[in-house]
Amino acid sequence: MKRRILLALAGGTLVTAGALTLSMFIAPYPVVPLDSVRAAWRASDAWLLDRHGEPLSRVRVDHQRRRGDWITPAEVSPAFVAAVLAAEDRRFHAHAGVDWPGMIGAFWQTLTGGRRGGSTLTMQVAAAVHPKLARSGARDVLQKWRQMRQALAIERSWRKDEVLEAWLNLTPFRGELEGTDAAARALFGKRAAGLDRSESALLASLVRAPNACLVQVARRACALLALGVDSEECLLIQSMAAQGLRHGPARHAIGGDAPHLARRLLSAPGQRLVSTLDARVQRFAVETLTRHLHELNGRQVEDGALLVLDNPTGEIIAWVGSSGGLSNAGEVDGVTARRQAGSTLKPFLYALAIEKQLLTAASILDDSPLAVTTPAGLYVPQNYDHSFRGSVSLRQSLASSLNVPAVRTVTLVGHEAFYRQLKGLGFDTLDRDAHHYSYALALGGADVTLLQLTNAYRTLANGGWSGAVVTTPTAQTRDDEGEQVMTAQAAFIVGDILADPAARALTFGLASPLATRYAASVKTGTSKDMRDNWAVGYSDRYTVGVWVGNFSGKPMHDVSGVTGAAPVWREVMDFLQQGVEPAQREPPEGLVRQRVVYADGSEPAREEWFVAGTETATVTPVGSMAGRPSIESPANGAIYAVDPDIPRDRQRLTLRARAAARTAARGHWFEFDDGTRLRADAPQLWPPTPGRHEMALVDAQGTEIDRVRFEVRGLRRPGSGLASSR
Repeated sequence: MKRRILLALAGGTLVTAGALTLSMFIAPYPVVPLDSVRAAWRASDAWLLDRHGEPLSRVRVDHQRRRGDWITPAEVSPAFVAAVLAAEDRRFHAHAGVDWPGMIGAFWQTLTGGRRGGSTLTMQVAAAVHPKLARSGARDVLQKWRQMRQALAIERSWRKDEVLEAWLNLTPFRGELEGTDAAARALFGKRAAGLDRSESALLASLVRAPNACLVQVARRACALLALGVDSEECLLIQSMAAQGLRHGPARHAIGGDAPHLARRLLSAPGQRLVSTLDARVQRFAVETLTRHLHELNGRQVEDGALLVLDNPTGEIIAWVGSSGGLSNAGEVDGVTARRQAGSTLKPFLYALAIEKQLLTAASILDDSPLAVTTPAGLYVPQNYDHSFRGSVSLRQSLASSLNVPAVRTVTLVGHEAFYRQLKGLGFDTLDRDAHHYSYALALGGADVTLLQLTNAYRTLANGGWSGAVVTTPTAQTRDDEGEQVMTAQAAFIVGDILADPAARALTFGLASPLATRYAASVKTGTSKDMRDNWAVGYSDRYTVGVWVGNFSGKPMHDVSGVTGAAPVWREVMDFLQQGVEPAQREPPEGLVRQRVVYADGSEPAREEWFVAGTETATVTPVGSMAGRPSIESPANGAIYAVDPDIPRDRQRLTLRARAAARTAARGHWFEFDDGTRLRADAPQLWPPTPGRHEMALVDAQGTEIDRVRFEVRGLRRPGSGLASSR
């Protein structure tokens, strides 16, 4: 009986041992080729490529885990490979997937209360390829057995260098870091090929306990290198651990030559998107903007942005969203940020007036003091240099960026019509109604983006044809997606004015960054308090827009469009025009070239472009505010208030007349509607009387020259219960 029992037990043991031995050669899961593992692997980053496939920017789009590039053992420092084998699998090249002596040692340590995994690199790869093999808990022994079987199967199909390659890319290190490339870049700021002996030991020490405390990781790295805790190299390792592991990887890694556009376009891990950017132009634009901002050091200028568009296609050739390291807000994209437009909207205003045949390029405009009553109050525009030129042509008014003639022009065409023109050009940031902006639209009293503004100037370059911009070669616009938003004749005349160095000399002189050796139309702009300045212009092929300022809204110190943005615009435009044969701009049908003579000699005779039917040979200025005395103060439509806290006899309103040629208005009088008369040859201090008033300026014969209406209001003193009469 006993013998039978013993035989049965022996037989059962042999069967079990045989079954176990046989099962070692049966993998729990199919062995996938390494090529399939590579194909299924995705970096957490995506790449933006230029039109030729050259990498420009790398952006992290997967924030659950961080993977770098897939690398081979040849792309890894030999010191790191040696450290990994010493820490994780000393007999890697000798075993067939399972290190049996190591497994026995791990089993014995576990029985005696220690803790040792005993997993080979191949077993770790098996768990990485099949995540179910990595589950921990009550089934640790069973899972380990399955890992061993899968590892043996892998080694029967893969070479050792393939196993090592998979391990280098699939192994987690610390936190969200997965793979050697990501860990080396994030923790040490270098590629895996550049890891030195100490860095390799630190990184290898993270594998067994990725989230261990810094002291423990440093101690294990020192032990791996057989260093004493007080040795110089060990102290260096401790310092490296404190610096690299404490701060960890940046969560939103973004960089390269075009980071802002990359962040807008890239969305899928591992994506490699070909864009319309040209790496050569992009890098030159970045370098040029940065260098010029450095030259403005001391003038409180931090930020800038630049955009280059291809006129025929709308393709974006360069997109520079910020000044990078110079900026305190480098993540802000200056190409799409809303900023005050300054004078950059004037070309579209004059194009509208020419299109409606209300004005021609030869028309005389009045550059004299002006006050316009608006729903928001009294609007008193000033020129940039606070002076006035009197009678001046539209050509000079636009090219020299005079403000008062522009406001007079918007009163002529109507601010509602100008508002509709800007909306048609794509200025979607005008999100209030026309009455909100009123006549300040003429001087850029609205927020725009560099993208909108540059594309609107591209519309001028394309003869009034507006179309969307393109960021990828596969997103080409169709012909029916554009729209004729202004006549080709008006666009050509405005472009001719913006390319006229003689017309802009009144403000900018003949030697400025705006003067090019080739045909280029350009306009500058500066917003209130020098918070923004612009230079936007185009050649036959390209449109370039530049913004310089501060994202914080701080004003710059003595920086205008011609000194801040214009030099950048000129240098980038020169770069684009290299090797390009200058082309003569061909006028569209419906234009007439006519010699114009100014009867009063205010401007020299010249050849001028006209819309057919509006041409004239002689321009004779008519009487205007610029050529006769007028009332400067009070402004027509103004409302003044009497302060109840100041004694009435100490409050005065200045009455002042402006005479022709800046002489005194001799022999002229201020005449009120109640018959009161005061001399107008010098400013008068008039005691304000609550109510509505009319005041005329009359000459010695009593002939009325100018008239204004204004109101004086009495304010209620708090707590008095009384109010002054109106």
